[in-house]
Parts: sequence; structure tokens; C-alpha cells
Amino acid sequence: MHDFILREIKDTNIENEIKKIGFDTSYTNRAAEKFDYKNIKIYNLSPAQANIIKQTALSIGADCATHRDVITGKIEKSDCILGGSVSQLKKIAEKLKFQPFGLKTLGEKLLTTEVSPKNGCKIVGILNITENSFSDGGLYNDFENAKSHLLEMINDGADIIDIGAESTKPYSSSVDEKTQLEKLLPIIDFAKDKATLSVDTRSSQVAEECLKAGAKIINDVSGFDYDKKMPDIIAKYNCPIVIQHSKGTPENMQDTPKYEDVIEEIYLELYRKCEFAKSKGIENIIIDPGIGFGKNRENNFEIIRRVEEFKSLGYPVMLGISRKSFLNLEDNLERDIFTTAINALATERNVDYIRVHNVKMHKTLIDLMKMFMVE
Repeated sequence: MHDFILREIKDTNIENEIKKIGFDTSYTNRAAEKFDYKNIKIYNLSPAQANIIKQTALSIGADCATHRDVITGKIEKSDCILGGSVSQLKKIAEKLKFQPFGLKTLGEKLLTTEVSPKNGCKIVGILNITENSFSDGGLYNDFENAKSHLLEMINDGADIIDIGAESTKPYSSSVDEKTQLEKLLPIIDFAKDKATLSVDTRSSQVAEECLKAGAKIINDVSGFDYDKKMPDIIAKYNCPIVIQHSKGTPENMQDTPKYEDVIEEIYLELYRKCEFAKSKGIENIIIDPGIGFGKNRENNFEIIRRVEEFKSLGYPVMLGISRKSFLNLEDNLERDIFTTAINALATERNVDYIRVHNVKMHKTLIDLMKMFMVE
């Protein structure tokens, strides 16, 4: 009797595995698409749209889940989950381009939903020039100490330095623009030719003055909710913007935050904000699901576990977990160690930017993680 030997292949580079068994090398790229499976959720379809998508999927051996009353037409809208290999999804997309009810647009969009390849994660070093930041409040509030730490982070390998003069930790109060600028402008003037500078502010006035002074990126943790003039300033200076999800304000965001579906709610809110940004002429967008900003501990871990889903929005993703309270640790060295461990998972999940306090430790992580990158 023949002894069959079986092995589940976990290697993400299935193309290499196909080549190793002697498959035709001229066809391996397209063949690999047949082994790469995806599940895509599509929102707010009419029954006619959902039925056509389902029948199209079934016709090529894929599948599509819809609301049970789509077939009867008793509902006005249904979401669906379309599942199949990349090869099958491309076939579905091509077929939908010849269907009515606006499905041509959906077909075209399906062809652009593939997650971008891993190009390496960039390190964003945190420079808090405040008295009350949650992990290093007061350490760099002095100009000389701030300069020294900034140069240290550059030397340690930071790609970007994110400077903030207003703590947005839970239950903190806002800081007026004058106070923020008094702290920010001298350090920006010192560092503008030494590093790519991001400014962590919710204020459009602070953002504009910092961009004039030499900053290149604005990081708005409120996602435009705090200052309605912020989108106009970003569009005016044509600079990259980090749009973060935050439920509530620092004063109240941790007062028993609740979600029905944390990933879906954050995803749809970021989608709405990105569409609004584009309507203002803003194109250079980075999204941040906002770890710790109106989320409980379970929410935070769910976001990290499923962070790659946010790549479907089509923008680079930033993740900021460094030293945050959900780690349940008091000592900063311990926080840095476990932050680095979790960020290793984040880089595997295709995160583009990690915002961290300990740049040196994360630079070592990124260098080591390159050994796991598939050629």
C-alpha cells in the first residue's frame, strides 16, 4: 500500500514551492494566484447587485455569502463576502465589468484590492516636549534635552521624528496654540535639515506654522475632528497627513468605550475621513487605527491582530503601541521589550510605519525581520 506523505505549506511564497516541484517556470507567477485565497467584504449592495455577484462567483467555482433575503428581494441592502483565489477574483472582476447596476465600477475596484508588497517598515521616533506625557513626561521638555534626544534617535535609525507639545493621553487637557508653538518652533528650526519631521498636533494654526518652519508631515490624532480647518491647511501645503481614528477626546475617550464590531467601525470611519480628505484635494494620506484612543484592552489586541485589513483602504498604515497602558507594564524598559515583540507581529502584518519611543531597539528589530522577508 502506498504511504502518502502530506505537508501543509505555510510559506507565503507559494511561487517558490511551485518551482521546486518542477512546474513550468514561465507560468509560475500566474499559477501562484490560484493558491492565494482572499475573502473580501463588500458593503451596501442592492439585491440585484448581490445576486449578480453571487452567481458570477459560483460560475467560476468561487463563492459569495449574502443576506438570506437577497433572493426574495425583501431587503433593500445587503453586504456580501466574496471568497476565492486571486485568480478567481480577477475573473469575477472582469465579468462584473460587463454587468449593469454600476457593477463595472466594482469590477474595476476589485482589480486594485490586492495588499501592497512588503517594502519594509519605517520607524517613527517619538519626541514629547511636554510635562505630562504618559511615559516620559518632562524628560525632554527642556530644549537642550530635546535636541540631545532628537539627535540620538536620528543616530539610532529613525526614519521620521514625530514631535508633539500637547499630551493626548487619557484624561489630559488641551494645550493652547501659543504654548505649543513656543516649544515646537525652536526644535523644528534646529532639526529641519537633519531629519524628516512630523508634528503631532490637532491644531490647524500649529500645523501651519510648523509647516512654514520646515516640518513635512502632520499627525492629527483627532482625525480632523478637533479643528475643522485642519483639512484646508493640509491641502494648502500639500503635505502628508496621518489621519488617526479616535473615539471621543482625550478627556473622555477611555470612559467605557464600546463597539459592536471594532474593526468594521474603525474601518468605515477611516474610509469616511479619507474620502472627505480626498474631496479637499488631499492625496498623501497615512491612516492610523488609533491604539488606546477610545479602545479597551481587547479592542487594542484585536486591532493589532487584524491590522492588515486596514490596508484595503489603499493607504499606508501607521501603528502606535509604544509603552501604552494596555501592555499592563510599569517599567519603561519592560514596555519597550514587549512593544518590540508586538511590533514584530505588526511588521509581519504589513504595517508601513511604527511609532515608537525606543528607536534603537526597533531598528535592530527591523534589521532582523528583513531575514524573514520573502525574496
